[in-house]
Amino acid sequence: MLKIGDKAPQFTLPTGDGKTLALKDLKGKKVVLYFYPKDNTSGCTKEACSFQENTSTVKKRNAIVLGVSADSASSHAKFAAKYDLTFSLLSDEKKEVLKAYGVWKEKSMYGRKYMGIERTTYIIDKDGKIAQIFSKVKVDGHAEEVLAAL
Repeated sequence: MLKIGDKAPQFTLPTGDGKTLALKDLKGKKVVLYFYPKDNTSGCTKEACSFQENTSTVKKRNAIVLGVSADSASSHAKFAAKYDLTFSLLSDEKKEVLKAYGVWKEKSMYGRKYMGIERTTYIIDKDGKIAQIFSKVKVDGHAEEVLAAL
């Protein structure tokens, strides 16, 4: 499990707009890296829209928001277009980054166990170290909580 002060695991992932994004290319900026279960589901949509509503504040704090899920890049493209999201959504279909950040976990719903993404947000400082971890995120008020930590 990652802790505050640890070096953030590096990654290069495809985005919904057909490019790739590497964490190392964001050195010097704070990164809000949020992991979410699935595009176009109620909680994930609410979380994404909440971050979108706060993008100008995030930018003022020299930070960038990145969303990560196991959905495909084309799913991300449709999701971003549908809700006018201007930040990058990263596709981790191989689940390598999800595992590196410890968010790919056994979950349980209606007594059925399955593997899935535990909604988690990391704030990575301008030097690439983990500055804050929000585990088992509740969507309501989360974006404001993250802004307060920036």
